[in-house]
Amino acid sequence: MENKYAIVDIETTGGRAARDKITEIAIVVHNGTEVLETFETLLNPEIPIPYSITDLTGITNDMVRQAPRFFEVAKKIVELTEGAIFVAHNVRFDYSFIQEEFRRLGYTYTRRQLCTVRMSRKVFPGYKSYSLGNLILAMGLNAGDRHRAMGDTIATVDLFERILAQPGLAAKEIRSMVNLGVRESKLPKNFSLEKLHSLPEVCGVYYFHHENGDVVYVGKSLNIKKRIAEHFAGQTGKLPSHRHRWTM
Repeated sequence: MENKYAIVDIETTGGRAARDKITEIAIVVHNGTEVLETFETLLNPEIPIPYSITDLTGITNDMVRQAPRFFEVAKKIVELTEGAIFVAHNVRFDYSFIQEEFRRLGYTYTRRQLCTVRMSRKVFPGYKSYSLGNLILAMGLNAGDRHRAMGDTIATVDLFERILAQPGLAAKEIRSMVNLGVRESKLPKNFSLEKLHSLPEVCGVYYFHHENGDVVYVGKSLNIKKRIAEHFAGQTGKLPSHRHRWTM
């Protein structure tokens, strides 16, 4: 089993990574058994925080005015998450915001991801809702201030540790969830798991090319990354040969 996880939570000015910005981030580095390191900071989003967000999180424009901007903590985020699996509750939200912040700086940020919502549904079936707030109440999770980055990260850490402690959860199931069901041995030599995780989760058209450049397959999907992962996981009836390579 992997032995380094970066458990992350962010607060933002809204729900769209392409438009909104991060106002607070917390990261807990974990080895699957215990916490190794923690980091938290407010961030100056350089745009106004809507009143509705302040009402939810308690984070005001005054609180972030003197806080560092994202580029000032970017190196720290890279260092803490390097070589780690990026873990979050509804990981697509947190990961997409951090990816977008790096994109604005001209950098590509790519990490393997693990979602505690998905894991919770598998390991603890039967709850009506798998929102973090509901799981805190239903499971008695340890938590700090709600809708604050470290408070929610503390709850996610507790949930994650409980998931890992379940005797029926095999290491291979964790690896499957991390890698979207794909075994690295099934990928072409020039197409790594890291590249798979860097694919966009957007609607679009994708092409598989033969080594000689000929197009051998054209597909379309509402989620390009998920669909291509399904090809290599053998979940579609059309698994491209290892001799094919993928390109946009």
